[in-house]
Amino acid sequence: MSTTRAQGLPRVLAGRREHLLALLADGEFHSGETLARRLRMSRGGIWKLVQSLRGLGVELTSVPNRGYRLARPVDLLDRETILAALSAASRDRLERFELLTVVDSTNAFLAAQPVPPCGRASACVAEIQTHGRGRRGRTWMAPFGSGICLSISWQFATVPPTLPALSLAIGVAAARALHRCGADPVGVKWPNDLVWEHRKLGGILIEMRGESAGPAHVVVGIGINTHLPAAVRLALAGQQAALVADVRDILRERTPARSALVGVLLDECIDTLQVFGERGFEHFRETWASLDSLANTPVKVITGAQTVLGIARGVAEDGTLLVEVDGALRRFVSGEVSVRAF
Repeated sequence: MSTTRAQGLPRVLAGRREHLLALLADGEFHSGETLARRLRMSRGGIWKLVQSLRGLGVELTSVPNRGYRLARPVDLLDRETILAALSAASRDRLERFELLTVVDSTNAFLAAQPVPPCGRASACVAEIQTHGRGRRGRTWMAPFGSGICLSISWQFATVPPTLPALSLAIGVAAARALHRCGADPVGVKWPNDLVWEHRKLGGILIEMRGESAGPAHVVVGIGINTHLPAAVRLALAGQQAALVADVRDILRERTPARSALVGVLLDECIDTLQVFGERGFEHFRETWASLDSLANTPVKVITGAQTVLGIARGVAEDGTLLVEVDGALRRFVSGEVSVRAF
C-alpha cells in the first residue's frame, strides 16, 4: 500500500498504522502487549495509532485485559489480487496503479498527478476516504472496509462528441463488473447511480477538463457499497433521501473479496474508456437501456425551483434524459436536475 503524508502522520508511523490495520483485520482481540511487540513500539505508541484510526472513522473496540479489535473482520485490499483480474489489454493500458490506505479523495489525488498519455490509464483505490465527493457537491460516505472507492485518470486524444454521456457508459461498465461477480440484478439510474431493487448501490462522479479541439482529460470516480454497517445505512438514507443497498445484500455468502471486485471493475472501465473514445455513447446506448431502472416509470424531475412530472422514456443519443410530459418528449441534462421515481 501507499499512504499520503497529507493525512498527518510521518511515513514511518503511517506504515505502522497500515501494519496495525493488517493485524486487526481478522476481527479478533489482540492485546496491546502483542501489538507493541509485533510493531516494535511502546504500548503508548499503539494507543496513539488506535486513536489515529478512530479519528479516521475506523470502529475499534478496546477491552481491559483483552486488547483491541475491529468491530468486524475486514478483507483488506490487495494489490496483486486486483491486478490479476485485469485482462492483458487492460494491463497494457494501465500506466500507474496506487493502493492507498488513507486519502482525502481518490479523484482529487489523481487530479493532482501527471496526466497519463492518451489511451492509457492511471488508477487508485483507497481503504479510507476522508473527503469523498459525490454529484452536485454531496459527500460520498464510505467507512473503512465497507465499500470501494476507485478513481481512474484517462486522456482522450480528441474530445468525444458525446463526452457528457461518459457517466452513463461507466455505469454500464460498473454494472457489467458486478454481473461478472454474480450480481446480475444490478441496474443503472440516470445519470450516475447503480441500483438494486430501487435502492442505491453505488455512484459515479466524472470530472473533466480540456480544450474543444485538443485532448480531453477525465477523472472517473466510482463508489460501490459492499458491506455497510447499520448506522451508516441510516445516515446514508437520510442524506440521500433514498434507500441504500450493498453487494452483500445481493450475494450474501457469495460476496466476493473487495480486491476481486475492484480488479473486475477496473478492467471493465479501462475497456469502456478505450471504446468510448473510438465510438462514443451510441455503442453503449442499447445496453444502458436494458439496465435502465427508470424505464417507462413515473418520475419527478426537479430542476431548480421547478418540478416536472412525467414518464421516463430512456435516453437520447447524447445521453440526455427523455421524459414524456403531457404526450410530448422533453430532454433534461444531468447537471441541471434530480430525478426520482414516485
